[in-house]
Formats: sequence, C-alpha cells, structure tokens
Amino acid sequence: MRDLSAIVIGGGIGGLTAAAALRHRGWTVTVLERAAALEPVGAGIALAPNAQRALDTFGAGDAVRAMAGWQAEGGLRLPGGRWLSRTSNEAAAARFGGPVVVAHRAELVRLLVSLLPEGAVRTGTPAALTDPGGPGRPAEVTAAGERLTADLVVAADGIHSAVRGALFPGHPAPRYAGFTCWRLVVPRPRQPFPAHETWGRGRIWGTVPLHDGRVYAYAQANAPARGHSPDGELAELRRLFGDWHHPVPGILAAADPAAVLRNDIHASAAPLPAYHHGRVALLGDAAHAMTPHLGQGGCQAIEDAVVLAHLLDEADGDVPRALPAYTGARLPRTMDVVRRSGRIGRLTALSSVPACALRAAAISVLDRLGPAAALRSLDGVADWRPPGRTYAARTETRSTEAHSAEARSREGQ
Repeated sequence: MRDLSAIVIGGGIGGLTAAAALRHRGWTVTVLERAAALEPVGAGIALAPNAQRALDTFGAGDAVRAMAGWQAEGGLRLPGGRWLSRTSNEAAAARFGGPVVVAHRAELVRLLVSLLPEGAVRTGTPAALTDPGGPGRPAEVTAAGERLTADLVVAADGIHSAVRGALFPGHPAPRYAGFTCWRLVVPRPRQPFPAHETWGRGRIWGTVPLHDGRVYAYAQANAPARGHSPDGELAELRRLFGDWHHPVPGILAAADPAAVLRNDIHASAAPLPAYHHGRVALLGDAAHAMTPHLGQGGCQAIEDAVVLAHLLDEADGDVPRALPAYTGARLPRTMDVVRRSGRIGRLTALSSVPACALRAAAISVLDRLGPAAALRSLDGVADWRPPGRTYAARTETRSTEAHSAEARSREGQ
C-alpha cells in the first residue's frame, strides 16, 4: 500500500479513535482540534462491550477494561430510594461478552493520544473543509490559514458539525430532545453505595463510582432549550434533586460549582443521505447524534472509526471505493440505535403522576423476570463485534467464553 494520509477534524473520542485506528494500519494522520488544549471536561463515558471490542482491534481494549470501577450490583430506583430493578456487571458480561466500563473521559483521551505520534494532534486549530475531493483528487482543508490536502478527511466535529452542513446543505440539523443534562465528578464519598439510575417525574439522576475512587454523576430534567439557572447550575441541581435518596444529597454537597457542566440534548432529526461525500467520512455525533439513554453515543463513534479503518484496509486504501461501504455498514445500525435511545429518552421524560406510576409498575414486573431482563434494551447493540481480525485481549477471551456459555444455557431453556 502506498503512503496514505488522513486529516481528522475534531479531537474528541470519535476523532481520536479514528486517528489511532488509521495509524495502527499505517496511515499518516493529523488531528485538528479547535480547542486550545485536549483537556476533556469532567465527565464520565460508558464503554459497553461493543466499544471495548472495537478498541481491541488496535490494542487499546485491555487498558479501558482496567478503568472499570463498578463490579457489583446496581439498578434503577425511585427518588424515595425504592429499587425498581437490579442488575449486575456479571449479568452484562454473561449476556454481551463483557462488562460495561464507566471511565473518566480524560483517561480515555490520554490513552488514545498516547497511541499517536508526537505532533499528530494540533490544538488551537479550527479547520474548514474547502474541497471534499473525489477520484483522482485529494480532499482539501483550510486550518489556521494553511491549505492542507489528504487522501481522506474524517469529520468528527460534533453535533453542530460544520462539515456536515457543508456536505449536506439544507438537511435538518439535530433537534433539541426536550431535556437538558448536567454532569459532574466528585471526590470519593464517605459511605459506599451501589451504582444506580433514579427516575422521577421528568427528571433522572445517575451515580457511578469510578475506578480511582471518585464518583461520576449525571442528571436530566425537562427544560426549555438554551436555559440556564441564574443562581448557578449546582443550585439548580440542589433544587431539583436535593431531597432524593442517598447518595444524591452527599454528591451535591461535595460538588464544586465551577465543575458542573450543563448541555442540552440533541438527536438526529432525520437520517443523512450518506455518511460520506467525496473523500470525506462523517463520524460520531456529526453523523448520528443521539440521546444518552443507551450509553451508546461514544460507543457508536468508536465503532464508526474502527469499521472505517477496516474497510479502507480491505480496499487497499482506495478511499472512493471504501466510503460507500462505510455508509452501508454504519448508517442503518447507528440510526437504529438513535431510534432506540430516543424511545427510552421519551420514557424518562414522562412527568404526569399516572404515567410515572404505570412506568414504575412495568419496570417492576420486568425485574421479576431476572437481572438479564433489564439488559434487553442493549440486545443487538452491546453484543456487536468488529469486522475482520480482533487483536484479542486477555479479558476478551474470558468474556467470550462466558458469553458462549450463557448463550448455550439460553438455547437449552
């Protein structure tokens, strides 16, 4: 294969995964990130087994598994503390071939950057697509006044992607889902607690221990778009969630007001015509923004990156030949995840007393079927495996054996 070059626009999880996956296959990669530094915000990211297996294809899966902080029970609760359903990472591992890992985004970013050569990531460098390229013609990007060309451009520039707008003008942008989200990380609590997500009337709260002893928490509430609290976001969280069950009040008491993040949630309004044009591939939120309710936003971006690298490898670097296959492989799957996540999001947004009571009763009935029943929403998602050879991790081998044993058990029932 001749020397091949790629420019990645966006230094988030999806963009860095694409850079690492392409670099692993011999590409020369440059990542252009508009932020002044790769200093990820204080938030966690859920990495289900599908994302871990994708990361295995270039040797990063075991490092992610080492970030796991919760290996016990958890589940879904009501604001007063009553458990609606319980499950465990053991049940997830049996069903999907591995546990769900919740890691700090900063750790994942550091891991991915460590797989790239010095100087491959250029921060403080806004980039604009000036020519998508085509057969016999490279793609062209302008960055900080400099004209750059490459065999491939990967657009990983997020929900409000400028590249997507340039490639598909007039296509509806992702729309506001009707709720906003807060995220925060706090120090180790005095009292241990099980990981949980709690559903109230038009509000949810989640708390997950990280492997270093800190706690990642997230919250959601129905709210108008582009809102903010005049007294600060921590004050708003205390107003909305301060009387919920342990450990919520303690988490709020330990939080730094300056470290609370608030973001409106957007999701794709309609499928794009394609995830590529010319020599440009769209990836992650730029292609398929989704609500966070399946924990798959980052996971699907990681899948995108690994499938893209695999298909380019299969095509011997022939970008115009590989990119239609990329759209064919990724568009149907990711839009299915968008729809499934959106359905759960609408369920969490219910706010009337009768609707919430009916929701709680239905979840309780489901829980009586066993801990695996609560995991059914991830069937066909978390059990995904990357195409081609996986550079199998030690944990992956054991997880696969457990998954196979569970599958045989289900078949025998």
